[in-house]
Amino acid sequence: VLLVAEQQTAGRGRLGRPWQGDVGAALTFSLGLMLQPRDWSGLSLAVGVSLVQSLDPQGDLGVQLKWPNDLWVKRPHTPEGWGKLAGILIETALPTGSSYSADAPRYCVVGVGINIAPPQAQGLSTAPLGLRDLQDGVDAPHTLARVAKPLLATLQQFEREGFAPWQVAFNARDALAQTAVTLSDGRHGVAQGVDAGGGLLVRTEQGMEVVTSAEVSVRPIMQP
Repeated sequence: VLLVAEQQTAGRGRLGRPWQGDVGAALTFSLGLMLQPRDWSGLSLAVGVSLVQSLDPQGDLGVQLKWPNDLWVKRPHTPEGWGKLAGILIETALPTGSSYSADAPRYCVVGVGINIAPPQAQGLSTAPLGLRDLQDGVDAPHTLARVAKPLLATLQQFEREGFAPWQVAFNARDALAQTAVTLSDGRHGVAQGVDAGGGLLVRTEQGMEVVTSAEVSVRPIMQP
């Protein structure tokens, strides 16, 4: 099931953050289907790789992946150094009447928001930008046509094979690679890409640590 909203006034992003989209200014959609992978780890990363490869297949636009579920573009002349192009939110639920088990099939909803026109930046930790900042003449319908079918194929392959097939592709577009980062729990380190399960590798003073909880926020440390 693919549902597309031409306008979104009460969208919800990661950690409950609001996400809005005006008519023609954003592509917001949800793709829902039953999935039964052996391991759900890394699903948002595989979705991100699919979107990046559809929107910027050769990397000419500079679209990169920010663990665990954002698409960023390098903007060296801005205070943050980055602009946020898109976000991903995934939720799953057991079918009605089903009992929980780790390997039970679940209904999975992949929510995606892609800025088409440059949006307002007030109150956002990372300044947003739109696809039109990178390419002339793009619009929401044609962007949906570019990303939807490959995304469905990605979800079906993830069900069969897990995240491992996307590890190399993610690391090739990793916005945080070799970047000093701070975690929301106060830890600091240098990001080292992701492992085969989609966990973020961070080299800290205590050694290499694997960050797996999407509830842990990761931010690059701004250089003076």
